[in-house]
Amino acid sequence: MTVPLLAWLGALALIVALLAVDFVFHVRGPHSPTLSESAVWSAAYVGVAVAFGFVVWGFGGSEMAVEYFAGYITEKALSVDNLFVFLVIFSAFRVPAAARQKVLLVGITISLAVRTGFIFLGATLINRFAWVFYVFGAVLLVTAGNMLRPEGEDPRAGDGVIARITRKLLRTTDFYDGDAITTVVGGRRRLTPMVSAMIVIGGTDVLFALDSIPAIFGLTQNVFLVFTATAFSLLGLRQLFFLLEGLLDRLIYLGFGLAVVLGFIGVKLILHALHHNSLPFVNDGDPVPVAEISTVWSLVVIVAVLVVTVVVSLWSPAGRAQTAVAGAHRYAMRYLDLGYEADQTLREQTYARMLADERAMAELPDKYVRRFRADDLTTQLQRAHAVHEDRMARIRAGLPLRM
Repeated sequence: MTVPLLAWLGALALIVALLAVDFVFHVRGPHSPTLSESAVWSAAYVGVAVAFGFVVWGFGGSEMAVEYFAGYITEKALSVDNLFVFLVIFSAFRVPAAARQKVLLVGITISLAVRTGFIFLGATLINRFAWVFYVFGAVLLVTAGNMLRPEGEDPRAGDGVIARITRKLLRTTDFYDGDAITTVVGGRRRLTPMVSAMIVIGGTDVLFALDSIPAIFGLTQNVFLVFTATAFSLLGLRQLFFLLEGLLDRLIYLGFGLAVVLGFIGVKLILHALHHNSLPFVNDGDPVPVAEISTVWSLVVIVAVLVVTVVVSLWSPAGRAQTAVAGAHRYAMRYLDLGYEADQTLREQTYARMLADERAMAELPDKYVRRFRADDLTTQLQRAHAVHEDRMARIRAGLPLRM
């Protein structure tokens, strides 16, 4: 179905307006969003995406709507997996809590711009070369296999290729100046680590697009639906990060669920390629009479796999252990790293969360805790306790506080 120019202009205007709201109203003043704030805005962005899907249904029919929702749900699920990496990047670059909103928003905007180019490139290849579906299907099957294969190195490591390149090319300061991207050192203006973090967030998300773009083309070849589903899945990702930050480590089996989804779509693409085959060395260049998987069944399978994955993850003792261990480590590091945002209320909130995760660790079977325990966890917890005790002693004595 050909999408009229007016629909394209309307969708683009809505996307730009949502980005403008984020830039103007949410990240101008650095702050750490509360859970209620993140929940409200996450629900708002999901509501806009769902409403857009019903508009597609009204003007394009149920088939287009099902393709849009299947693409949106798949891209949203894959974007949640990206949030794990964002957590590690923030830790690697020691991004202050109040500055993370701006880093995420700029990084996501970079990703959206580059992904748009990928989408139109993919559409062009599909229109000219039907065999591209074989390539896309193979990419997804290989990706699914890699996600299921145990890794010798943590795939969520923060010192990735983009991070290493960024550190070599950009000469930044060793400290942050609030949420500013530049600061003055010795009379000269220099970049702060904020710039590096933004580039790494955006670049890492672009690398994820090498899997997600073929995945959504496996559900619909309508470029308008591919673009809008991708855009709406990225919009609101910043709010979703702060909403799910404490829950991300709990989704211990999400990677397995996403591997099943990508593998399923990879098979769907291969079947589609066989059904429209034109390669001379496959069935003498004639289409192969194979059954294709409908988009409706694709949507059912994707939703079912993701629901089962989330439920099992939330129920799993291993998931609870990973959440407690990662949370204790994260909040200990955050407490020790508090800088320009170092008011006593925030310190107490961070310290209380660290204590809660420590208590949760103590209540879980030791075999699960040992499985996820970081090498420096004990040291970081001891340091955080020592700093907190020193600050409280100084407050009681009326002495000046040391940062």
